[in-house]
Amino acid sequence: MAAPTSNQARPRAAVQGDKLLQPEVLASLSSLELIARAAVQGFLVGLHRSPFFGFSQEFAEYRPYTEGDDPRFIDWNVSARFNHPFSKLFEEERELTVMLLVDVSASSLFGTVHARKKDLITEICAVLAFSAINNNDKVGAILFSDKIETYIPPKKGRDHVLYIVRQLLTSEPKRKGTSLNEAIRFFNRSVKHNSIAFLLSDFVEGDRTGDVRRPEERFEDALKVAGKKHDMIGIRVYDKMDMELPAIGLIEAEDSETGRRTWVDTNDYLVRTNYQQHFFNQTEQCKSIFNKAGCDLLHLRTDEDYVKILQRFFVGRHRPG
Repeated sequence: MAAPTSNQARPRAAVQGDKLLQPEVLASLSSLELIARAAVQGFLVGLHRSPFFGFSQEFAEYRPYTEGDDPRFIDWNVSARFNHPFSKLFEEERELTVMLLVDVSASSLFGTVHARKKDLITEICAVLAFSAINNNDKVGAILFSDKIETYIPPKKGRDHVLYIVRQLLTSEPKRKGTSLNEAIRFFNRSVKHNSIAFLLSDFVEGDRTGDVRRPEERFEDALKVAGKKHDMIGIRVYDKMDMELPAIGLIEAEDSETGRRTWVDTNDYLVRTNYQQHFFNQTEQCKSIFNKAGCDLLHLRTDEDYVKILQRFFVGRHRPG
């Protein structure tokens, strides 16, 4: 079932319209930088270092296990060989690369509460990018629909981050569809060094009524390849109406990516139940894909406080267990 196209919310970060005037873009950039820097400070509450600390580490050496060592780092093969437990020691990489894989397909323009999905994704990207340069790390971006729209190689510095955010604010994709598989495969080919990669999308591919493929048939293999080399974190952004339909009578709905139109009786309880069940099924499928690939997946609704959710995630990654 496609989501209704009416009642789209006014964005917080981006300026609506076919063309963005330079002063408006600059104002949006300035606003996003303030929001992002405030959020970064929020992340650092309870953390001693960058939010990304602990994501990317390199093996240094083995040493005999001693009381207080993290048991997760015991190498059982080496321990069996020497008949004594040995732990792996790691050292933090001196320079990290943060990559943003951003879904800019037509479905990202939908929103009924507080903001469009695109606006929330743009804001989160700004926060992650400024977090990276706050730690003197490189940051790059891949903007994708059902093809690669823009590739921005990773670099350091505020000017580079502002360039990325500006591209997110002003991007006008040539295609409407979504291919997560294409985006991840391009990432695997293009980024050779280990990186921390965030995949931001609503994870909706194709028409809900016409696309019968399972999600894992679309990007599961590519994600497994990426997960073996990189720290991959999915951020699934969704709108309240992606999850449930209000009982507002007969409406005409359009799939924003395929253009397919259909009439929907939202007063029909079975229609609303099936619509919601489809959302829950997709949620479980996405969870399964990321779990099998050894990757993390966060779920963010457009009216939720994403800063608190991201903060809990970063703090959790710092703490053992």
